[in-house]
Amino acid sequence: MSQRSETDLSPQELITRHQAGVWRYLRLLGCDNSTADDLTQETFLTILRRPPFNQYSDEATAAYLRRIARNLFISLKRRDKRMHLVAAIESLDAVWDRWIGAEEDGEEFISALNECLQGLTDRAQLALRMRFTDDAKRVEIGDKLGITEHGAKNLVQRAKQQLKECVQTKLT
Repeated sequence: MSQRSETDLSPQELITRHQAGVWRYLRLLGCDNSTADDLTQETFLTILRRPPFNQYSDEATAAYLRRIARNLFISLKRRDKRMHLVAAIESLDAVWDRWIGAEEDGEEFISALNECLQGLTDRAQLALRMRFTDDAKRVEIGDKLGITEHGAKNLVQRAKQQLKECVQTKLT
């Protein structure tokens, strides 16, 4: 009886190890939470419907799963006749490769980002949260913080630059 190699994963192990990375990648492509959930599930079903799946390495598997997820996303956008969103995927893949690299789930990046976010002033954190979580306009951010729209724009830009530099430092 042969021993199972480290690269032989059960379906549950495959999903547990790679699910977060696929989901985060789909969110990067522009999926909302629900669509990312659905396409992540469909990505793994695609793999599991074509047995046997041979995993050569975690990096290769992560890249293969992202390719399947990407193709499912493109198919979805084609059905919705929203191809203008698909054109930016190459740029987003380059962003993923630059920031996440071979790491399959992006956990190190998310951890660095959260740590760097905590290093910002409360005011900068609020401005970023309003802009990117609440989708607030600059004028709304300015009103909340007691600054002009232009001041809000500058605050958000400076905070984004600080985050970028901090994350780059932590990941290198």
